[in-house]
Amino acid sequence: MDLNATVARVTERIRERSHDSRHAYLEQMQKAAEAGPARAHLTCGNQAHAYAAMGEDKAALAEGRAPNIGIVTAYNDMLSAHQPFERYPDLIRRAAREAGATAQVAGGVPAMCDGVTQGQTGMELSLFSRDVIAMASAVALSHNTFDSALFLGVCDKIVPGLVMAAASFSHLPAVFLPAGPMTSGLPNDEKARVRQQFATGEVGRDKLMEAEMASYHGPGTCTFYGTANTNQMLMEFMGLHLPGASFVTPNTPLRDALTVAGAKRAAEITALGNEYTPAGEVLDERAFVNGMVGLMATGGSTNLILHLPAMARAAGIRLGLEDFADLSDVVPLLAKVYPNGLADVNHFHAAGGLGFMIGELLKAGLLHPDTRTVAGDGLALYTREPKLQNGELVWEEGAGETLNDKILRPAASPFQPTGGLKQLKGSLGHGVMKVSAVAPERHVIEARARVFHDQEVVKTAFKAGEFTEDTVVVVRFQGPGANGMPELHSLTPTLAVLQDRGLKVALVTDGRMSGASGKVPAAIHVTPEAASGGPIARVRDGDMVRVDAVAGTLDVLEDGFAERAPVQADLSANTHGLGRDLFETFRRNAGPATEGACAVL
Repeated sequence: MDLNATVARVTERIRERSHDSRHAYLEQMQKAAEAGPARAHLTCGNQAHAYAAMGEDKAALAEGRAPNIGIVTAYNDMLSAHQPFERYPDLIRRAAREAGATAQVAGGVPAMCDGVTQGQTGMELSLFSRDVIAMASAVALSHNTFDSALFLGVCDKIVPGLVMAAASFSHLPAVFLPAGPMTSGLPNDEKARVRQQFATGEVGRDKLMEAEMASYHGPGTCTFYGTANTNQMLMEFMGLHLPGASFVTPNTPLRDALTVAGAKRAAEITALGNEYTPAGEVLDERAFVNGMVGLMATGGSTNLILHLPAMARAAGIRLGLEDFADLSDVVPLLAKVYPNGLADVNHFHAAGGLGFMIGELLKAGLLHPDTRTVAGDGLALYTREPKLQNGELVWEEGAGETLNDKILRPAASPFQPTGGLKQLKGSLGHGVMKVSAVAPERHVIEARARVFHDQEVVKTAFKAGEFTEDTVVVVRFQGPGANGMPELHSLTPTLAVLQDRGLKVALVTDGRMSGASGKVPAAIHVTPEAASGGPIARVRDGDMVRVDAVAGTLDVLEDGFAERAPVQADLSANTHGLGRDLFETFRRNAGPATEGACAVL
């Protein structure tokens, strides 16, 4: 199948837009590759420090002829998704020795849980933790004693930050190792129902806690299709995982075999062998387009509209919202995974998963087939499925057809003909909406505005019974420059209750919504943000606002709106407490949401 004309056009537009920055990036990568790891150039004292604790591997490290793999880990046991990484370094070191290589934990990076900080002050550090993770990874790899890198990370900001670091160390091969999703617990729709019952006072906190603990119940990634699992999808579509690695549950023989195989592959693709695969060559324009196609086809998290531009920028590539929008117009929605449907990622994987989906999109001409990947050349490698046969890991051809068409469909008969994201532009600025889970009759909302500067005040107004008519809830001063752009996911139950009462409701914000949200129409990432005097700072209570995901518009329908002076807010409370003091530099230097809201690139 020939490449789809829109996919080809978007790729060429990105290539032209990025010509100068990508050229400079590749030149730097070439120079770093030519210099090679510095082990041979280190002083004896330098090397003694680097190898002092390495026990049986010290001799191989000192000789400097075997590949040395640097492990960057986001392990902690507060994140269920990352707790399984506790065992990985030992697995990796043993696998490296079997492959004639060595491996060292180069460093750890922070990994906060958005599930713990939703609606809490700590969420104001969440987005910028991505940049900190990239910087911490750079510190880990700065010892310059590694021939390749293994990145252990799963969740929301962690994978994007690690990709930014991998792109910055472009001459090193980079293999990403996931931990996999937890086994299925309480169904996500039942959890959401209990949350709404709690919001209306129908059940108490004891029932809410019981439901939450039954949903988030063990090691592994949360099973809904939010940002964490969208990250895992991206790593396969972009060729940074081994094929089929994303959704194998933790602490199983197949999971361990994939970890061992990933370590051995990291040793095989260094510059010391015949399959040198530097991260900078994997992360090219085609890989990022493939990632965006995967985002649309799966109805993935809106957070990746922030992260992909930042990840790409680290590789000298410039993405724009129009790229997402144009791809969304031609990429069909092939998956129904909560919140877009009732299934979780385990059900999705069992139905054929990413291998089936990649195969379908390749046959439809919607993916670049000729990308470089850590598994080898060509994305067709990712239609295969890993299995254990007599204890040995093998890859076989994956499902040629969907095993459950209520969860996963072929490209010829999708759930809907276009992707799950919509670009919005108008007098209120530039934003996006995830429409894959929003009922069609709610794609256009025109109603009077209620304006808030804090999500908690929205909940207070709801409890006071103030929402009695169709409403566009405007929550502003939530952008990166204002307070770090926290997710407003805790508003979802409140707004969903209003919607269930028969009201037409929409959210407009310069903040973020979680990848777990979706049933309430939400125009998010509105740029310019209120803190920089954007149009959203001119909205008043009672203004008629139109949020139109069909036409792709976002407007205030009031005469003289453009001439109003923007409201200013006292943001001093956002500058201290729970570590926020340390992030003032990030808030001051963050770019706009349309470019990834990044403070370090």
